[in-house]
Amino acid sequence: MKLELYQEIALRRDIPEYGLKKGDVALLIDYVPHPSGGEDGCILEIFNAIGESIKIAVVPYSAVKALEADEVPSVRPLRLTSRDAA
Repeated sequence: MKLELYQEIALRRDIPEYGLKKGDVALLIDYVPHPSGGEDGCILEIFNAIGESIKIAVVPYSAVKALEADEVPSVRPLRLTSRDAA
């Protein structure tokens, strides 16, 4: 079953190129087809703990999952990459 747009999701694995970690929560804002027939991707909007949008990330569909009732969100410091600082 495909996840709905504009729902919060959790990452299934670390995405180091964006400084994201397994379990981070993001908003699914769109789907993108792979340009050469590989795995389709998801465009995510990431927010900080006070609700400010801080980055957009494109990740493989297999890297995201729906939130579940037995999960609890948490906070951690975000380590910005040099790409984010530019």
